[in-house]
Amino acid sequence: MGAAATELRGELRGLVARHIPPDYLGAFTDDPADLETAQGFCRILAERGLLCLAWPEEYGGRGASVWEQTAVREEMWAAHEPRGAQYMGVNWVGPTIMRHGTGEQRRRHLPPIARGEVIWCQGFSEPDAGSDLASLRTAARRDGDGWLVSGQKVWTSYATMAQWCFLLARTSRGERRQQGLTIFLVPMGDPAIEVRPIRCLMGPHHLNEVFFNDLRVTEADVLGTVDEGWKVVQEVLAFERVGIARYARCEQLLQAAPEVLGGAWDDLPAELRVRWARMLVHSRRARLLAYRVVALQNEGRVTPGDAAAYRIAVTRLDQESAEVLMDIAAFAAREGERARRFRAEVADHWRYSHASTVASGSIDVQRILLARALLGAK
Repeated sequence: MGAAATELRGELRGLVARHIPPDYLGAFTDDPADLETAQGFCRILAERGLLCLAWPEEYGGRGASVWEQTAVREEMWAAHEPRGAQYMGVNWVGPTIMRHGTGEQRRRHLPPIARGEVIWCQGFSEPDAGSDLASLRTAARRDGDGWLVSGQKVWTSYATMAQWCFLLARTSRGERRQQGLTIFLVPMGDPAIEVRPIRCLMGPHHLNEVFFNDLRVTEADVLGTVDEGWKVVQEVLAFERVGIARYARCEQLLQAAPEVLGGAWDDLPAELRVRWARMLVHSRRARLLAYRVVALQNEGRVTPGDAAAYRIAVTRLDQESAEVLMDIAAFAAREGERARRFRAEVADHWRYSHASTVASGSIDVQRILLARALLGAK
């Protein structure tokens, strides 16, 4: 990535060391202080122009390269993502508004994202439309000069804390299910929106049901063109799937294992050390696939198959490395602060890994997308 990225990594690691507690495992725990830590850290990054580093200066960035932004992404995920939910606004909500939003939408939404002041959630999945997103039923029906939106979303991360929702709804029926879908940018504080948290293994705040009860939206809330939202969604999903650099966390934990175990490392079963080495190779494979997609996105040539190949590699890595790390952690000393933190980090990684092959499109759908790309099918 070059000298600029190396210097940037050093700056980011210094900021994490100064502002993030050693026991921090992410923003979305039972302790509200963890979310405040993340929000405060985002403001620190924003003040230094590091939160939206690759954004144009006119929108609050520094006009840096996509590779410098990739370095930020990797350093954040290696440190348990101290930006909290901001990665969503930074990685794809903001860039999508830049490309498809009106001047007023850019002025309204981009500065708060660049300052780290606003959290977004994504209103895509529904009870009967998860991996098959185009079959969604949430509908926006015409009402005067706007629409009334009714329906249900599910598995909506951060909905309890988000101020805005990137909402996909059906506005008409076409020959194909992908036709007639429209994206709306809607405030989560509207009384026509009801959020019901779903308790799960990953803890609070992550998963929610969201109900829209005749939510009024207008032309000013439409992102892009009415009935042509599917084109934007395809672009969004590619950016979302690559924007989460969980391979960096996997590699950080794998690299930490020998140091944490110390002399006990040599006592590990040979088969377990082989599995550990294999996971290091797989983490670097996922990193290289991510770099390939970043390069293609930068050139405007990325396809669903490219993103799917990366997504398959990184989600498999997530789960397989978690199993290896749990086995290794069992050999760590029972005493000592570093060993305790390592076990906590590994347990956290293991919990999250269970959802990795389902979140942002199931691995089965990713395999279908990749197969279609390889076979030239539509």
